Amino acid sequence: QQALGIVSGKGFEIVFTVGTGFGTALVFDGELLPHLELAHLPITKNKDYDDYIGTKAFEKLGEKKWNERLQRIIEIYKTVFNYDTLYIGGGNSKHINFELDHNIKLVTNKDGIKGGAKLWEVAEKYHVYTNHPDNKK
Repeated sequence: QQALGIVSGKGFEIVFTVGTGFGTALVFDGELLPHLELAHLPITKNKDYDDYIGTKAFEKLGEKKWNERLQRIIEIYKTVFNYDTLYIGGGNSKHINFELDHNIKLVTNKDGIKGGAKLWEVAEKYHVYTNHPDNKK
């Protein structure tokens, strides 16, 4: 939702939301790439991205180690996706204490509010709904 209100609509853009968990949105030329729930991919043997960088990890690790983990994730995404722009928002983005590359931008929740209005269009067009892997149908 936030991504649709933030991105420029030019090139390959990624939005991270760092808060309770780890949210991601991939957007190409203004079009949301549907059916991707990258937060549930494993990053270590026992942790997915939500567990690795979410609020519980921040509280357990502290700011320094949490920032090191976020830097690791940024490097992974830079290598794998070769994005044009990365946007980072969410409640824990205020704890980022390292210098960001020129193509990485911090955004506020206010920046993403207008994305909510566009979300229904995407859900209708692509039948996009979030489903956690632990939820059985």
